[in-house]
Amino acid sequence: MKLTLSRKNLLGISLFITLVVTLPLNIYLIFLLSSPGTGKNVKILDLREGYSLKKIAGELKRSRIISSEWLFILYARLQGVDDKVKAGAYQFNDGMKPPNILHRLITGEVYNLRFAVPEGYSIYQIALLLENRGLFRREAFLAQCFNRSLLAELGIKGPTIEGYLYPSTYNITPHTTEADLIRGMVSQFKKRFSPEMGIKAKMLHMDTNEILTLASMVEKEAVSPAERPLIASVFHNRLKRKMPLQSDPTAVYRSRAFAGKISRRDIQSDSPYNTYKISGLPPGPIGNPGIEAINAVLSPAKTKYLYFVAKLDGTHCFSTTLNEHNRAVHKYLRSGAAVAESSEPTAPEYRNDYPVIKSGVDSGPVSP
Repeated sequence: MKLTLSRKNLLGISLFITLVVTLPLNIYLIFLLSSPGTGKNVKILDLREGYSLKKIAGELKRSRIISSEWLFILYARLQGVDDKVKAGAYQFNDGMKPPNILHRLITGEVYNLRFAVPEGYSIYQIALLLENRGLFRREAFLAQCFNRSLLAELGIKGPTIEGYLYPSTYNITPHTTEADLIRGMVSQFKKRFSPEMGIKAKMLHMDTNEILTLASMVEKEAVSPAERPLIASVFHNRLKRKMPLQSDPTAVYRSRAFAGKISRRDIQSDSPYNTYKISGLPPGPIGNPGIEAINAVLSPAKTKYLYFVAKLDGTHCFSTTLNEHNRAVHKYLRSGAAVAESSEPTAPEYRNDYPVIKSGVDSGPVSP
């Protein structure tokens, strides 16, 4: 018995075959060309080393970043990149299309926050910035700055990390710890503090900690970058003569941030960093200087200056003798600014409210 197919049956079979072939293809194309949302659903996914493509696709589906786990796997395999996905923390949103998501995964466009450390900021100021950005708790960061094990690991002999946190822009990922960030910042400092700079320090009969201590003072005092070598020369000249350095920022270190003004009470404080009360350098840096301030200390201007007082335009008037300095104080501070009661008048009107931020100019953002 012969079986014959009617035209109607042939049309039905043809339609069935068309649906079987084209419907999945259309679903697949729609998946690739559309997104499950508008972009308002933002997720940071931590994709660890060793995660399979299936596990990654599952994480994306559970987070409502993709609409289909198995179609995403199929797409990755058809592209031949299912084994090229890189581990890391990624930020996705539900407005992204699967090709964009996969591209981010195979190129390793990991999520990070950029954190800029201003020149001259102390560990206390950096800790506050980190807390205000919601990155770390202030106390937790400061605890690592005093962590003796970490200091020993990094080869730092001082009681804190102060002075060694190089001012630059850093990348902070969800996995970055306070100690990781400190390691990255110290590593950047070591890259910038060249062997030649170490030789210059020895020629000045100063170790790295002393160079950074003096550079941190120069950084706080200088408003105009061009004056750094001049200010450094004043401090060097005073050290040679065994004169007290009488630097305003040292009087308020560890009590508050220096913002240009100090009081008579500050000058009379018994802080071991207060150069109105101690002779020579403070026991350590009062901030984290940039490379220009360090270079100014290593190569100071050749002057006989022993004094400087702030002028109204933010620059300073430099003097060689006390009489010259007194005249400059009278000229530039006659508006009534408080002058400390000491044998040598000083100018508590230095301004450095807006530190320079190094936004990766040296070598780009640094990942701790």
